Amino acid sequence: MARRIDVTGAGGVRLAAWEFADPPKEDPQDTAAFGTDPAPGAPGVLLLHGLMGRASHWAATARRLGERHRAVALDQRGHGQSDKPPQAAYTREAYVEDAEAALEQLGLAPAVLIGHAMGALTAWQLAAKRPDLVCGLVVCDMRASALGAASQREWADWFRSWPVPFATLADVRRWFGEDDPWVERPNPSRGAFYAEVMHEGPDGWRPVFDPERMLASRETWVYDAHWEELAQVRCPALVVRGLDGELGRAEAQEMVRVLPHGEYAEITDAGHLVHYDQPDAWRTAVEPFLDRVLTTRPHPPTPTTQATPTTPTTRAGERRAASGEQEAP
Repeated sequence: MARRIDVTGAGGVRLAAWEFADPPKEDPQDTAAFGTDPAPGAPGVLLLHGLMGRASHWAATARRLGERHRAVALDQRGHGQSDKPPQAAYTREAYVEDAEAALEQLGLAPAVLIGHAMGALTAWQLAAKRPDLVCGLVVCDMRASALGAASQREWADWFRSWPVPFATLADVRRWFGEDDPWVERPNPSRGAFYAEVMHEGPDGWRPVFDPERMLASRETWVYDAHWEELAQVRCPALVVRGLDGELGRAEAQEMVRVLPHGEYAEITDAGHLVHYDQPDAWRTAVEPFLDRVLTTRPHPPTPTTQATPTTPTTRAGERRAASGEQEAP
């Protein structure tokens, strides 16, 4: 059963954090999962969903990780069961400060951050800002390049196309999994993903979030590139993309090159919702990385907001100049 823990985020916003597994047993003879010991002070894991997501989208991953580590998934502001503050409160700084507060208040640091889409951007921005709190990073299907005004207009049009309210959850699954013009071929996992973010009201099923607040959240990142912050991430980092996702292979590999300690994984038969589309392949790609990071536990660096990239040790070869370029690849 999931356990809720309240966290106070930036501006006093109440955030819902969730544990989906019992705390790991302190058995020093048990090294089956990730090959780690459960010593006090071992890194925790914070899972950050993407735009429109919720903590429960990470439930399967959190349960798996929870066998050996404390894994917590966060409903970010405006999502899930966290507070829905006014539209002006959805800044990049607020999202990053929320995740920072979660790490500190939950006692997870130094932690591995696992983020999908918007959650991945939040994760690498926090890793750059507070390297003392983050010992590892998994970036799942999030671009570092600017997306531009046309992308924002497309999203606004897409939200307006939703046939809300939906009469039943089956209608939700069918529209997002088959009838949505953005769906190229039937995708049941996409339908299930969106069914999780709906709640029933007097007139039918509607999203638990406000689409206008989602657009406000998205507006804070789509016009800018985020290569410089990526280059400031000093911990080991894994970039994961679905073969049919939104992050292209060339950009993903450039992100690996820019990261001082970057690695790359690609999952076939997966779209943007990588961990939801192919959970077994997702675990196969991520667990070896987590094994190494969660057993190393390096001494955390001094906190700074202007972290200087270290000497590269990436699989993809030499990274850019130490200052980090911001232009899209």
